[in-house]
Amino acid sequence: MKVVLLVSYDGTDFCGWQRQKKHRHASPLPNIQETIELALSALLNEEISLSGSGRTDAGVHAINQVCHFETSKKIPKDLCWALKAKLPPTIVAKKAWLAPDEFHSTISATKKTYRYWIWNHSRGSALLNRYSWWIRLPLELNHLNAISSTILGKHDFESFRSEGTPVKHSIRTVEKAIWVRKKSGLLEFSITGSGFMKQMVRNIVGTHLDICFAKVSDAEAAAKMKKILAAKDRTQAGRAAPPQGLFLEKVYYPTRLAGQLKPQ
Repeated sequence: MKVVLLVSYDGTDFCGWQRQKKHRHASPLPNIQETIELALSALLNEEISLSGSGRTDAGVHAINQVCHFETSKKIPKDLCWALKAKLPPTIVAKKAWLAPDEFHSTISATKKTYRYWIWNHSRGSALLNRYSWWIRLPLELNHLNAISSTILGKHDFESFRSEGTPVKHSIRTVEKAIWVRKKSGLLEFSITGSGFMKQMVRNIVGTHLDICFAKVSDAEAAAKMKKILAAKDRTQAGRAAPPQGLFLEKVYYPTRLAGQLKPQ
């Protein structure tokens, strides 16, 4: 049977989602994929191979990461509770369900939503240090949204693709890209699109801030972002925002592929 898990994790103490090849330059930190695989293997008494909706980088978090595995073993009535004792507290299985054979957590995904947090205050936040990027200089919400409006729609996002993961093409569709103020000092960038390349969201956020710091008008800032997008050249865009502010918020799938976990 094919079992789907909805998991959340604090990525601070991990080298990312993906299982790492063993070599002398490998990170000493554990990866999330293998950590869950080992927990499932111990629970079900068989070797489990896990596939995820996508790869999150080192230090990046997930509110709702979707992954799946196949097994012929009997599933505990409450799989998420059974996994609790075998996972570190920074990884939580939130839901589990059975899926049809044609479901694949990576291939079947239709779009994703990411969020990025910026703590925009004259003083840092000890409690948000692991989950946001601290920026002391004041940021204007309308100015940020003037920039983000230029990336809506279907574009070639080559200027925002970091090297490291081969892709067939860099054309993506962004249907939402908006900045909001969650509370005093906390800004959130939310972006929904058909797919995201390596560090694409972090590069977009970093470029937003670099343009803001140039102290130009809203119209000039938007024109600058359009120019960077049209260049299709990573060197023309800004720095990558640090990983700790980024969260995978939601992965979307066709309704027909959903199912419910049935006790075995």
